[in-house]
Amino acid sequence: MANLEVNIHKLKLKNPVLTASGTFGYGEEFDDFIDVSSLGGIIVKATTSKHREGNAYPRMAETAMGMLNAVGLQNKGVDYFVEHIYPKLLKYNNCVIANVSDSTVEGYVEVAEKLNKLDHIHAIELNISCPNVKEGGMAFGTSCPSAIAVTRAVRDVYDKTLIVKLSPNVTSISEIALAVEGAGADAISLINTLLGMAIDAEKRRPVLSTVTGGLSGPAIKPVALRMVWQVSKVVKIPLIGIGGITTAADAIEFMLAGASAIQVGTANFIDPQATVKIMAGIEDYLNRHGISDVKELTGGLML
Repeated sequence: MANLEVNIHKLKLKNPVLTASGTFGYGEEFDDFIDVSSLGGIIVKATTSKHREGNAYPRMAETAMGMLNAVGLQNKGVDYFVEHIYPKLLKYNNCVIANVSDSTVEGYVEVAEKLNKLDHIHAIELNISCPNVKEGGMAFGTSCPSAIAVTRAVRDVYDKTLIVKLSPNVTSISEIALAVEGAGADAISLINTLLGMAIDAEKRRPVLSTVTGGLSGPAIKPVALRMVWQVSKVVKIPLIGIGGITTAADAIEFMLAGASAIQVGTANFIDPQATVKIMAGIEDYLNRHGISDVKELTGGLML
């Protein structure tokens, strides 16, 4: 049997399959379908410093090869998370990672400080694709100075594994990756959604209330693969690949491109057992190819 264990900084994952934030709730929504603890880890939906209602409906739309979402980080805030959500996560015996989002550096810091005290939150994933309200709404992750500022501020108050999730809506993903690595990131997950839109031709109106939204699913996989490969060439910290992963073959491609682990996102909406099927498929691939350790796949692309 091949070894499926991987390490992401201090995290020891049973296998390289994680769930993407915002697509897996808080885990318990999938308890009836899979053994959630069998996964390498779960990344729960975003937590912000204050309660957020999210955007007006409609805020999701199907596309030919994926979906658009503009949910707007709806959640009840970090204090509610600590008091009501965290106790429910204690039953999982794999890595539990909290996605952290906000619209100010101070908000990110507040959330990180409070999560730092929770023993069963093993890491945070810093979502820097959020609009920085103090900079006119530009996302933190679209410029090196703002990406450095929020990463460094969180690093100063958070002493466990810090994963930074990058936005693909930039000119050079490698520059942003190098910036957050230098600011103290222990790992990088990429990519977040691409900016897209949908139009109802009959009504001559946008489908989403926000006009634009985040595109995810198989449509973005080639872009995500390219970005993982590019970033793997310039940083020394582990990468977690995301973007259109629906099969074990997809996951293996991301690892060959340079990822140490992967996240399954949109596929969870289509098949609630997608994660465990991908996990089993990776193991089957390793056994068929006579590979004893999954870590041998990382960066194994032959050029």
